[in-house]
Amino acid sequence: MLNEMSPYILLGFFIAGLMHAFVPQRTFARHLAGTGWRSVVKAAAIGIPLPLCSCGVLPTAIAMRRNGASRASSASFLIATPQTGIDSIAATWSLLGPAFAVIRPVAALVTAVFGGMAVGRSEGKTAAPSCCPLVEEERMEHKGFPDKLLDALRYGYIDLVGSIGGWLVAGLVIAALITVYVPTDFFAVMGSRPLLSMFAVLIVAVPMYVCATGSIPIALSLMLKGLSPGTALVLLMAGPAANFASFTLISREMGRRAAVIYLASIIIGAMGFGLAIDYLLPPDWFRIENVQAMAGKTFEFRLFSTVCSAVLTVLLVVTFIKGYRHNQTTVSAMTKEYTIKGMNCSHCLSTVAKSISSVKGVKQVAVNLSTGIASVEGEHNADDVVAAVRNAGFDVVL
Repeated sequence: MLNEMSPYILLGFFIAGLMHAFVPQRTFARHLAGTGWRSVVKAAAIGIPLPLCSCGVLPTAIAMRRNGASRASSASFLIATPQTGIDSIAATWSLLGPAFAVIRPVAALVTAVFGGMAVGRSEGKTAAPSCCPLVEEERMEHKGFPDKLLDALRYGYIDLVGSIGGWLVAGLVIAALITVYVPTDFFAVMGSRPLLSMFAVLIVAVPMYVCATGSIPIALSLMLKGLSPGTALVLLMAGPAANFASFTLISREMGRRAAVIYLASIIIGAMGFGLAIDYLLPPDWFRIENVQAMAGKTFEFRLFSTVCSAVLTVLLVVTFIKGYRHNQTTVSAMTKEYTIKGMNCSHCLSTVAKSISSVKGVKQVAVNLSTGIASVEGEHNADDVVAAVRNAGFDVVL
């Protein structure tokens, strides 16, 4: 599985880095201030290729919201972005085939537009925008092409690997365990009842946290054990897009009604597209012959794929070591600790650390992802730190 995925994942990381370095984030927000269908469609179309997980997308969407994006477009962005990305599309193609790779972003687009329009209608015609202007206009750095290219490589192969690498490895390990230890006929009963299997997968997927790329090998292994392709799509959509942390933060920032619509649109969209795959589309589109061959006893390790797997493994090990050392770092002269709610990955950690560092008087920040505690050194105003963290899309407890 690793050899099949690694070339596509590395390519996806590179393209994601280019998008991050060469496309200013404010460009996105400028086009999402409207409340009509155009802004909702734009938000979904922008979010689909972005390689952000369901927790990493929250700060981005909330920053867009506070820069003037409507609730409708913000909800559309929140639904579409975690379901897929340029890296997960490539990895989906490599393991599950072109039909899944095409249907997955289409399903994300449709569910995001549906959910965004529903949120817009729930606001009512007289609803006023509740965006907050930024305290300071973010200064754009005028960098040359070589510097931007280095930023792209750093983001794609360091920051992004650190952000989704753990979930990718977890997905591969779970998939390997399912493939090896679950009997072939274990899901035979559910395989003949797609609707029942979809409800079962939703019960597990909605509270579970897994990134769009990490969900691919899990879906693949379940298909090899007898679950239908439509049920696999339900996992691919609901697993990355919905989790309790996202629901809580969306409730606080956009209201409980918007959060309920957000969750309902993901569930309805996932089941709708899953049933369409199982009952309306040709089964031949979803055969995974290349992967079924992998279930045999012999493996042919191609040089290019093996080299890509080795490179990806080195990147994962380096980022894991770096993250572990960062979490173990303590500063003896820290003056105050804050408990941050809503962090789930290194992308969240980086966003929180950067936001607190921008507060006047802060000399050093150490954020522990596992405990959620941010230790802040320097003479600073606690209210400013709280405001900075909340403006970044997270909650804080003193």
